[in-house]
Amino acid sequence: MKTCIYRFLLAAALAGGAAQAAAAGVDYRIDPEHTEVVVTWSHLGFSTPSAHAGGIRGVIRYDAANLSASSVKLDVPLANFTSHIPKLDEMLRGPQFFEAAKYPAIGFQSTSVEDKGDGRLLIHGTLRIKDREKPIVLEARQNKAGVHPMAQRPAIGFDAATVVKRSDFGVEAYAPDVSDDVALRITVEALADAAR
Repeated sequence: MKTCIYRFLLAAALAGGAAQAAAAGVDYRIDPEHTEVVVTWSHLGFSTPSAHAGGIRGVIRYDAANLSASSVKLDVPLANFTSHIPKLDEMLRGPQFFEAAKYPAIGFQSTSVEDKGDGRLLIHGTLRIKDREKPIVLEARQNKAGVHPMAQRPAIGFDAATVVKRSDFGVEAYAPDVSDDVALRITVEALADAAR
């Protein structure tokens, strides 16, 4: 009888632990080969050039049962930030703009997530550029969640967008001829247990 009770209590404890683990969500490590940030701005009102950043690293914690418990943290290395115009890339990484030698990455850390329904999320967080941190809100949409056919493990993907004022982060060179407002578009693919 005591053995049966012990086994029952052990099973209940294991089940409770599993439920708590599930309730905490799943960590998905961002795949730097399939994640990108695109930055777009206005140049004198004549054109809307863009620059791209790859090699992004970070973790998405996704809780499908309680989306407000989800979170994201990522770093965007400026070494991989390119407009595909060498002279402009040198300026962007230099002292007039991002000072990449001193501040090698841009960071984002979520503070809260709002479920807006139909796979849409508002991700509130802090954007760090150089030595400045400001709150921003990403309008995000879940693209897909499921088993990745190539990696054969759980995967998740999102698109997100926002507009930031670059002067808020000390990157105001040539404004307003080069627009102070810049649009950010992010596409993210992330894999569970990618580090293993």
